[in-house]
Amino acid sequence: MIFEKQTINCRGRLLDLSHPIVMGILNLTPDSFFDGGRYLDEAAMLRQVEKMLAEGATILDLGGMSSRPGAVLISEEEELGRVLPAVEALLRRFPDAVISVDTFRSKVASEAVAAGASIINDIYAGRFDENMFETVAVLGVPYIMMHMQGDPDNMQQSPAYGDVVKDVLHFFIKKLGKLRALGVKDVIADPGFGFGKSVKHNYQLLNNLHIFRMTELPILAGISRKSMICKVLHVNPEHALNGTTALHMVALQQGARILRAHDVREAMETIRLWQQLEAVRHVS
Repeated sequence: MIFEKQTINCRGRLLDLSHPIVMGILNLTPDSFFDGGRYLDEAAMLRQVEKMLAEGATILDLGGMSSRPGAVLISEEEELGRVLPAVEALLRRFPDAVISVDTFRSKVASEAVAAGASIINDIYAGRFDENMFETVAVLGVPYIMMHMQGDPDNMQQSPAYGDVVKDVLHFFIKKLGKLRALGVKDVIADPGFGFGKSVKHNYQLLNNLHIFRMTELPILAGISRKSMICKVLHVNPEHALNGTTALHMVALQQGARILRAHDVREAMETIRLWQQLEAVRHVS
């Protein structure tokens, strides 16, 4: 039997992952694929954070740079200028909030944690910045490593794998070995839906998400309103909530412990329904 890590230590606060939780997405960018530009104003950002926390979000994931297909790389200074004031403003208003910062730069990671962030979420899993693993080890915060083939500006041009599930699993095992050697204790695996994957690749990963449990890491599913839904249903992200909810249930059934979502209330409702199914199954 496989036993995933049941808690992660967020600067002295233990988060219980024995049951699934929701990570609410907060994009501080003008160009994100779904909600870009909505939360650039501090008041709008705080209203959205208040809403997500009230709806049940356990973690808030702040991103200062878009990683949508074709996204342009911004400077480190611009990213810091978006992220740090947001972290500080958020914690002034909600001092108990658990903040994750979505960055692949070690300097941004260091300064964000100094400002009060508790988790680093790296779409490159250390491939962009060779200092990231050592930095996370020193910071002592949980680290989310995501699989991505290529870079945001080219990742969707012609993604190819021998076997996408085996390739992503091998990637995680290799990266985990390096992180453990440096003493990083809390690692979360994100298979990177939509990051260098075709629609078929995405559904192969989702259908086999349980296989990544052999790493004994908590699994994060970042499916919310993505093209793997839109292309199948022939809708745009604005109309992809129903599809998101359907795939969230599949992710939970496959062992996901964190749902990274734009729509917290709906993700929480999916978790509650899954928990009811699990309760009945175990009684039976």
